[in-house]
Amino acid sequence: QVQLVESGGGLVQPGGSLRLSCAASGIIFSIYDMGWYRQAPGKQRELVAHITGGEITNLADSVKGRFTISRDNAKNMLDLQMNSLKPEDTAVYYCAANRPGAPITFWGQGTQVTVSS
Repeated sequence: QVQLVESGGGLVQPGGSLRLSCAASGIIFSIYDMGWYRQAPGKQRELVAHITGGEITNLADSVKGRFTISRDNAKNMLDLQMNSLKPEDTAVYYCAANRPGAPITFWGQGTQVTVSS
């Protein structure tokens, strides 16, 4: 059974930092592309950051210079370091996995990030 379990969300003040983690099980983690997506109330889910099995990364323009995506294939872990957080970063953040070139196959349950003073 495949599981993607996010952790690390919470409430943070503007300008603060959070680190999200996603623990994967039930898949050969190293061959999957992994991504972080987010969905704010009333908005569509959007890609935040993506990383291939070979650790090639891609970040949404809105988070470049502030967020960093990384993975540890030995530990089946995906991370998202979020710095200089803004209120507009408030959303539920989801971990996702897909085989290269294929649609997303697996989603995590999501973790809430709230940026507010």
